[in-house]
Amino acid sequence: MKLFVKVWCPWCVAAREWLDSRGYKYQLVDVEANAADYAEMKKISGQTKTPTLQTEDGNVLPDFGPDELAAFVKEHGLSP
Repeated sequence: MKLFVKVWCPWCVAAREWLDSRGYKYQLVDVEANAADYAEMKKISGQTKTPTLQTEDGNVLPDFGPDELAAFVKEHGLSP
């Protein structure tokens, strides 16, 4: 999984804490540190808001909070 974030974003911090506390492994991508990463996030999600999560099989969850993340993980059968 890739987690696209802006490091100062409170929703991004909450997403990282949620994933970390449950043992999920992911690649953290700071979209403000690299213009190409920001462009990739915009391309896959169709928007500019963070956090955005992309799974290995291409499913994307843009601009979410913990409740949406929990539902997404369950819907797609993702496990730590």
